[in-house]
Amino acid sequence: MQAVPTRRLTAPTRRLTALLTILAFVFANTSTARADTNVQGWWVTADGKAAVLIAPCGAELCGNVQWLRVPLNPEGKPKTDIHNPDVSLRSRPDCGLPILGSFTQDGDGGWHGGWIYDPESGHTYKSNMHVGDDGKLHVRGYIGISLLGRTEIMTRPPAPLQPCTPPG
Repeated sequence: MQAVPTRRLTAPTRRLTALLTILAFVFANTSTARADTNVQGWWVTADGKAAVLIAPCGAELCGNVQWLRVPLNPEGKPKTDIHNPDVSLRSRPDCGLPILGSFTQDGDGGWHGGWIYDPESGHTYKSNMHVGDDGKLHVRGYIGISLLGRTEIMTRPPAPLQPCTPPG
């Protein structure tokens, strides 16, 4: 059996090989470390009082309240949309309440052109949303331009939630 002669790599070739190995490692890790950018599914509000289920509604995305930490008012009845400026809507239940709507996807993986309803104030705002690198949903509500607003940061629930059942 004959020994196979080995070729010694030159210094520039070793450096190039090391550089390519490092680049391959960096690109492989950045693609796997990137947060899931899918906004659909369950999201818990920052205060933990409610969870929203975001799903397609036609060609757009919408979100409805599907879980409430405290679903009943002090009288023991299901909470309703008591702050709505439209008096005729104040009796609709908070469970199932539409609070996000009309979002269309933009080219960067975010969603724009939507609206967000704040049931604690009864106000509706223009809105954009995206999943950040932290894996959290950043929903920006604003008046006029996005600069004039605030961001609600929602997280995925740590365990499956039991959906509330709208009265009816």
